[in-house]
Amino acid sequence: MTDRPLSVGDTAPDFALQNQHGESVSLRERVADRAVLLVFYPFAWSGICTGELCGIRDDFGGFTGDGTAEVVAISCDPMFTLRAWADSEHYDFDLLSDFWPHGAVASSYGVFNDEAGMAIRGTFLVDASGTIRWSQVNGPGEARDFAGYREALAGL
Repeated sequence: MTDRPLSVGDTAPDFALQNQHGESVSLRERVADRAVLLVFYPFAWSGICTGELCGIRDDFGGFTGDGTAEVVAISCDPMFTLRAWADSEHYDFDLLSDFWPHGAVASSYGVFNDEAGMAIRGTFLVDASGTIRWSQVNGPGEARDFAGYREALAGL
């Protein structure tokens, strides 16, 4: 990894990335309306990543707090791969492409694995002020536990 992962109390770096539809998504614009859960993951179509994002899809209200937060998932996959995956799995939330410059946003959050060329499982809840209110970083092959996220979301 490039740097230490960001943690609670750190300022979340702003970014603008393309979603699976080719639209630009900016963190600054998104947190103006509500908190944002950033879910970095290694690769589309992989087993754990598919399971995690399907879990978010299937309990979307629990992850958004019925409007308190928005979910944004980020990987180093190209936009067209993300579009095919989103269509296949029926993801209705943004999948953002950190493809080029490769892993720049994941690096700014300290969750880019330079040797593997992928993001690791970093998860960050960013509030309206741009401050990280909850974070969790899991290594390759380790699924996330979102229990702490739900507590942090309830505390916003």
